[in-house]
Amino acid sequence: MFDIGLSELMLIAVVALVVIGPERLPKVARTAGHILGRLQRYVSDVKADINREMQLDELKTLQKQMTEQVNSISNSVTHEMREVETSVSSVIEPLKGDVAVLPAPTSDEDLDPNASAPPKEALRAEVKEAPKT
Repeated sequence: MFDIGLSELMLIAVVALVVIGPERLPKVARTAGHILGRLQRYVSDVKADINREMQLDELKTLQKQMTEQVNSISNSVTHEMREVETSVSSVIEPLKGDVAVLPAPTSDEDLDPNASAPPKEALRAEVKEAPKT
């Protein structure tokens, strides 16, 4: 951190001992240690915040890229589906005139005239008698 050698630290300690005095020197050293510890914690917190912000910016950039890619793929798939729909429609349109349209059945008997279906009143009675679960 600082370029201070052992001899320079000894000189600072002797000057502090003379200026502050032997009674107050331990208290001043303790206070200076607390202040330096707080300063180091503050610096590490600032570094951590900067790193988090950088990671957040990277994640936002990645999210933007992924969103653009998804939109591009979606547009491409939509375009391809429209082309397929157009080509299928162009093939089916000429065939529509060749297909005969049958009338829709109007009752159950029109669907299968050979089937022997029970009367509707019997079916209603069975439904009423069915146990509820």
